[in-house]
Amino acid sequence: MFLTEPVLTKRIPTWPWGDPAERHVVSGEEYVKTGGYESLRKALSMDPSDVIAEVKASQLRGRGGAGFPCGVKWGFLPEPDGGRRYLAINCDEAEPGTFKDRLLVDFDPHLVLEGIAIACWACQLDTAYFFIRGEYRHQAHVMQQAINEAYELGVFGPQGLLKGASPFAVDCHLHRGAGAYICGEETALLEAIEGKRGWPRIKPPFPAVKGLFGRPTIVNNVETLAAVPPIIERGAQWWTSLGCDSTIDQPPSYGTKLVGVSGHVNRPGVYEVGLGLPLDALVTHEDYCQGMKGGRNYKACIPGGVSMGVLDTSQYGAELDFDIGRKYDIMGLGTACPVVLDDGTDMIMVARNIARFFKNESCGQCTPCREGSQWVYKLLCRLEQGDAQPKDLDLLTEVASSMGTMPGTTICGLADGTNWAVCTIVRKFRAEFEARIKGSRAVLANGA
Repeated sequence: MFLTEPVLTKRIPTWPWGDPAERHVVSGEEYVKTGGYESLRKALSMDPSDVIAEVKASQLRGRGGAGFPCGVKWGFLPEPDGGRRYLAINCDEAEPGTFKDRLLVDFDPHLVLEGIAIACWACQLDTAYFFIRGEYRHQAHVMQQAINEAYELGVFGPQGLLKGASPFAVDCHLHRGAGAYICGEETALLEAIEGKRGWPRIKPPFPAVKGLFGRPTIVNNVETLAAVPPIIERGAQWWTSLGCDSTIDQPPSYGTKLVGVSGHVNRPGVYEVGLGLPLDALVTHEDYCQGMKGGRNYKACIPGGVSMGVLDTSQYGAELDFDIGRKYDIMGLGTACPVVLDDGTDMIMVARNIARFFKNESCGQCTPCREGSQWVYKLLCRLEQGDAQPKDLDLLTEVASSMGTMPGTTICGLADGTNWAVCTIVRKFRAEFEARIKGSRAVLANGA
C-alpha cells in the first residue's frame, strides 16, 4: 500500500518522492528523453486484440468514479465497419473535492496522450476528443500545447501513429466545456462535444454501440488512460502486484490511485498510493498528510467526491479501495479524493452546502432531480437555521431517498448523488440534526 516508487507521477515531484515546488510541465522532448512513448511503440508491435487482453488481464478499473473494468469496456465495441470510431476523454472533473486529474494535465500531459494513443490503437478508434472542464483555462492551454507537440513528434496525424510505425492514423482534438457539472456524466459529455445542451442520454443504446455522432465510442477518464502506458510497459502481472484483492464478491482493487486530499489536514495535496491504504494512515502518516490540522480530532470524511456519501467518526480506518461502498455504507470510492473534516465541523452545514451544489447543477431534465433537489435544499436550510420541526427530518430523508433509490426515476446518477450525500450524513450524524431541532424548540419555549 505504501509505494516504493511512483508509477503515474514518476515525472512529477510529489510527496514523499520530491518537493512539489519543483514541478514543471514535462514537454514532449523531455517526455521522450525519459522513456516516453516507448509503451506506445511496444503496443504498436502487438495486435490490437492483444493490447485489450493485456489491459483486461491487469483488471484496471476506471478511475473516474464508477470503477468499471477498463478492458471489459473496450471489449464492448463492435467490429470496425469502415466508419468513424471515437475516444472521448473525460477531464470534466467538476465533482467538488476532486482535483487529481488536474495534476496530470498540469505537469505530465504526454503520459495521458500516450494512453490515448494506445487506447485508439487497441480499439481502432481514429478520432479522440479531449473534453476539459471550462474552468480549467490554464490546463486547456497546457494540454493544447502538448497535443501540438504530439503532432510534431508524429504521434498523431495522417502519417499514422508514432511517425508511421503503424499506418493507423489518429487525430486528437481538445474540446472545452462551458462549466456544467452534468457534463461529467459520459453521455452528457458526448452531447456537449456535439455542440448540444449537456443533457444525459437515455441508455441503451450505450456509447460503445452508438455514442459520439451516432458512432461507436469509448469514454475514459484521464487517470485511467494515464495508467495504460505503465501497464503495457511492465505487464499486467506487475500491475496486479499493486493494490489489494477484493474482500467481497467484487473485482479486485489492483494498481495505484491518485488521491487528492483536502480539508482539515496539515498537508493537503495529491498523493499516489496503493489501493487499500487505510484513510487514517493517509491522514496521519509523515509521508502524506501529517495529521489533522491544529491537532484537532477526526470527525468525518467524504472519501471520493461529495456524491459518494460520508464516512463517520468510527470509520476512520476505512480502506480506500473499490469495496469501500459495501463495507462502509456509502455509494463507493468515487474519485478517491478525500475531504477530511475535524470535530469542529457542523455536519448540517456540510449537508446544506452539498445540497445547494446539486440543486444548482441539476440539468432539470428529470422531475425527481429537478424538484427533489430544491426541496432537499430548502429543508436543510430550515434545519440549519433552527426553524425545523421533528417531522422535517423524516421528510428530508423521504424526499432525498425517493430521488435516488427507485430504479428508472432519473436518466443519470446526479439524483443518486444527492440522495447518498444527504442521507448518509443524516443517518450517521442524526443526533446532531435532532439536537438542532430540540435546541430550537427549547429556545422558542423560553420566549427568545
